[in-house]
Amino acid sequence: MTNKIQPVLHDKLKWTCDPQIFSFKTTNELPILEGTIGQERALKAMDFGLGLASHGFNIYVLGEGGTGKTTTVKSLLEKKAKNEKIPDDWFYVYNFLDPDRPFALNLPAGSGIELKGDMEELVEALRRDIPKVFESKDYERHRDEILDGQQERTKALFYRLEQKAQEKGFVLKKTASGLSVAPAKDGKAIKQDEFDALSKQEKQRIDADSKILQDKLADTIREARQIEKETKDRINALDREVVQYVVNPLINELLEKYKAFTQVIDYLNDVKEDVLERSDDFRPKEEFPLAIPGLKLPKSEPTFERYAVNLIVNNKDTKGAPVVIETNPTYYNLFGRIEYRVQYGIASTDFTMIKAGSIQKANGGYLVVNALDLLRNIFSYDSLKRAIKNKEVKIEDVWEQYRLITTSALKPEAIPLNIKIILVGSPFLYYLLYNLDDEYKKYFKVKADFDSKMPRNKENIDKYALFIATRCKEEGLKPFDSTGAARIVEYGCRLADDQGKLSAQFSEVTDIIREASFWAGKNGHVTGHDVEKAIKEKVYRSSRIEERLRELITEGTLMVDADGKAVGQVNGIAVLSMGDYAFGKPSRITAKTYMGDSGVVNIEREVKMSGRIHNKGMMILTGYLGEKYGQETPINLSASICFEQSYEEVEGDSAASTELYALLSSISGVPIKQGIAVTGSMNQMGEVQPIGGVNEKIEGFFDVCSAKGLTGNQGVLMPEKNLKHLMLKKDVIDAVKAGKFYIYAVKNVEEGIEVLTGVPAGGKQPDGRYPEGTINYLVSKRLKELAKNLKEFGKAKAKEDKKENK
Repeated sequence: MTNKIQPVLHDKLKWTCDPQIFSFKTTNELPILEGTIGQERALKAMDFGLGLASHGFNIYVLGEGGTGKTTTVKSLLEKKAKNEKIPDDWFYVYNFLDPDRPFALNLPAGSGIELKGDMEELVEALRRDIPKVFESKDYERHRDEILDGQQERTKALFYRLEQKAQEKGFVLKKTASGLSVAPAKDGKAIKQDEFDALSKQEKQRIDADSKILQDKLADTIREARQIEKETKDRINALDREVVQYVVNPLINELLEKYKAFTQVIDYLNDVKEDVLERSDDFRPKEEFPLAIPGLKLPKSEPTFERYAVNLIVNNKDTKGAPVVIETNPTYYNLFGRIEYRVQYGIASTDFTMIKAGSIQKANGGYLVVNALDLLRNIFSYDSLKRAIKNKEVKIEDVWEQYRLITTSALKPEAIPLNIKIILVGSPFLYYLLYNLDDEYKKYFKVKADFDSKMPRNKENIDKYALFIATRCKEEGLKPFDSTGAARIVEYGCRLADDQGKLSAQFSEVTDIIREASFWAGKNGHVTGHDVEKAIKEKVYRSSRIEERLRELITEGTLMVDADGKAVGQVNGIAVLSMGDYAFGKPSRITAKTYMGDSGVVNIEREVKMSGRIHNKGMMILTGYLGEKYGQETPINLSASICFEQSYEEVEGDSAASTELYALLSSISGVPIKQGIAVTGSMNQMGEVQPIGGVNEKIEGFFDVCSAKGLTGNQGVLMPEKNLKHLMLKKDVIDAVKAGKFYIYAVKNVEEGIEVLTGVPAGGKQPDGRYPEGTINYLVSKRLKELAKNLKEFGKAKAKEDKKENK
């Protein structure tokens, strides 16, 4: 019987790009592509997010891999940033009151390096000129006068004390513990035996006078120390006075230069005061000989790092606002670090070893970070949110709190933060963060959603050609002629799985452009044949598993019939994805029906080898049977449906209609053509719904049929709503054109069963019955027979049970 469902014509199986739509001979004639193709929504969101300066309006750029997210973001930022204000330089300086908390200062771009150089020159000038002041004769004369005055005053004090002691019959005596008074005779201290020989009265007199003189000695020593202190203060004042002659002109010059910057002025005044207080550091140090002849102890040079400027952000050569793309967002790469130097096993640090991270470098501009990389690195994500919240960035040792032994560490002053952060990642991460992290919603309020597809219109086709030209020119590839460009556009449709769409995953398109240029060999340009060659070679490199499965089917190890007829048996098609390559794999689906009331049993479900979506498809199938055939008579049957030789989980509902066809064949007894494979989900109304991977499924079954031998009776039954998704390879289209392979598109399962069996489905007549000989008639008849037989069996069994009970 002739099917009323006609095969799909070969010209409907693929959209073909006519090379004549291009006006160029090769893409060398085309200009470089400006902007991004087919991402109007995402670009509008980016413009909004970049233009809004309010707190928390940072951007998350999401989209499938290869859609050009990072490239587009970089291009937009560089274009916008070059016209914006250059941010200040940032640097750390010594805190003379609390060295562990260095100050963070800022100056206009380019001024930081100037201050750094000025401070280096200042230290060099001080180290050169201050020693000269101390070596001058005028300084030495004033210093000697002060020291001579001290010596004279001290000598006069002790002279008066010595005279007083002599009057009392005592002398001053030097001991290990210092000066003391001792009784004397003829100007010499008496010995112990001589003292013992004295009378008691004399001894008492000596003791009394000794106490008086000891008190006077203590007073004299105190006065001498006071004189020494005064002398030291006078020398310090002299040192300060003479050093000021060197320091003041140098510092005043800097104070005048940076008078507009209050913080720098305060710092320079602190430097001046510290230099005056520590002028001894600028004096030359003497060398001290060691006990070993010929060796000298090296000079102990003081360090002048406290006067250094640690410039951590230098925007002197920056054009506009900075754009920083951090590819490895560890905590230290983002927020900076405090380095250490190790000498003799001891680690030490200071403010000059503070290093900036990406956030400090991007401050006043834009920071781009991959979301997945950010989440992979411990501390990074939480610290980034904290920086956004507090509007400041701190440089600290993040592991300090986890050490067994705490060590004193620097606590550099926080730097105010004014930055726009752009996270780039997958949709999965975006929605995961949005739903699980309440803070995320506060700090990343703008979503820029990159689509993986775009409309196939003339504008986007022309942009595809410009994209090809751009890649060729930037990477030194061979130019494409119009046929090569047309084939690339068709490949974009295949990637999108839609005749009316083009893929926006340009990384894959770029790979084919590169490979086609390679396969063009010595030709001057790339043609459509070269592109076809590149696609075939790419498939060949990845199709080892597909070919092995096809061999197993061909040799009969995996049992899939591609010819003949069978009752309750149909070929379904699944898509297997290896990650980089997906292909269609046909498999046998069988159904067995018998008397009982267990209903439709899904064997995969019973052994827990089916997923939830597949189970849902089975329940939809059961609902359709009940609505279609159970209106007058209850459906009493037992049926089992199985994916034969399936050893892994079955998921998805794209085989729902296939399973129904096998079940209807088993119930009706009408055989199904094994040369036609089936794909398509269904609803309870019997409508065949579109599925994914339709091209891979058709091509997979076609390759099996080709390997077993095309008979002219083979084909694939697919949903009509998937027609617009067909972008089949040339081999399939040629076979269809030659009448060796057929593709049927159906709207509902009744059309499908007609194609598979060659028997009409049969519509319900006014009397509620189906035409005799149709599929629906045979199914309905058989279900009634099963119900009747089950009822009679039940009655007979009830009688037997009754007799046995008697």
